[in-house]
Amino acid sequence: MRMTESQWQEVIGLNLTGVFLCTKAGTKIMTKKKKGRVINIASVVGLTGNAGQANYSAAKAGVIGFTKAVAMELACRNINVNAIAPGFIASDMTAELGEELEKRILSTIPLGRYVQPLEVAGLVEFLALNPGASYITGQ
Repeated sequence: MRMTESQWQEVIGLNLTGVFLCTKAGTKIMTKKKKGRVINIASVVGLTGNAGQANYSAAKAGVIGFTKAVAMELACRNINVNAIAPGFIASDMTAELGEELEKRILSTIPLGRYVQPLEVAGLVEFLALNPGASYITGQ
């Protein structure tokens, strides 16, 4: 209720329109080469929602839907399109959450810890380069 329209637009612009523009530019080149892999970064809150983050949750849910639609559109051009939806990533931001909030967040994560940046990077690397990922699209 307190979110301004400009706060809404800023987050949607960065997290959803930005993905659209980057995908459009990148797939123009991939289409000419008749191959490619697009990996979008979504978020678990695009699947679950998060109080106080309606704009971010909506944007990341949009990235997931966008990814699935574009995967269908580009499969015939040998372009795979997938999204990664990590949860909270260990970062300077999560280090500043405070002990009580961190405890609450970690209690919702099955492994009981934040994902490490290298773990996300490893999944991106797998989807981008590994021959075993050549049949994965729209996920």
